Amino acid sequence: MLIFLRAGRSIPARIHFLKLFRFGIMKPESRLPFDRFAWLTFDCYGTLIDWESGILTALKPVLAVHTKALSDPELLALYGRLEAEAEQGEYRRYREVLRQVVRDVGDRLGFSPSAAELDSLSESLPRWQPFPDTVAALRRLKARHKLAIISNVDDDLFAYTKRHLGIDLDDVITAQQARSYKPSLNNFRLALRRIAVPPYSVLHVAQSVYHDVAPAKSLGISTVWVNRQAGKPGAGATKISTAQPDIEVPDLKTLADLMMGKE
Repeated sequence: MLIFLRAGRSIPARIHFLKLFRFGIMKPESRLPFDRFAWLTFDCYGTLIDWESGILTALKPVLAVHTKALSDPELLALYGRLEAEAEQGEYRRYREVLRQVVRDVGDRLGFSPSAAELDSLSESLPRWQPFPDTVAALRRLKARHKLAIISNVDDDLFAYTKRHLGIDLDDVITAQQARSYKPSLNNFRLALRRIAVPPYSVLHVAQSVYHDVAPAKSLGISTVWVNRQAGKPGAGATKISTAQPDIEVPDLKTLADLMMGKE
């Protein structure tokens, strides 16, 4: 994938791009002029927020109480499969999705979670923290672009997360508002109606190819895959997809450097 370099870019910026090509973060196959994007939309959990640490912190004590054990990659993969299943069919609130995930973990591993254990994920979510690069990158990107969230979450749960992000977002589109879960196209169509710009003017940034890159690209939205799983065992807490993003980066700092230069 090729990143389009305008003639006015400085020599240090060009060197920065060349380094990214050299180390395989970016590949020279497509053109993507960043200045055309009025809006950047973001997945939240897994992209901005370290949800895998949150998931493990919530679920591992539950398994320990019932003398069950899985490796971290195994538990995250199980979570990813069960969450995707729980989000199918008739819409229900994300709190209920998370309760169903814990219930299904118990079913798969042979135990019955208590009422408190069923709420372990939803009760822990407000404490899930941003990745170390998130807040600074968002602040840099906010200087040139409008920022929105498209997230599989309830409004009240995201209200807690928003406090951790340290920035005024221009819009937030939740699964509760859409009454559906990504990868449904409905969530992205709602976002496009809300921000009132064509897909050409939007760059969607996300960690999940399955939930975000594939559906966004099908609507003509350019995409960035934030591959935070690079170098780690397993695929993490999301299902695997073969869709191809326009850009792959390892973190948000790298994306901010690409879009803003070394400011």
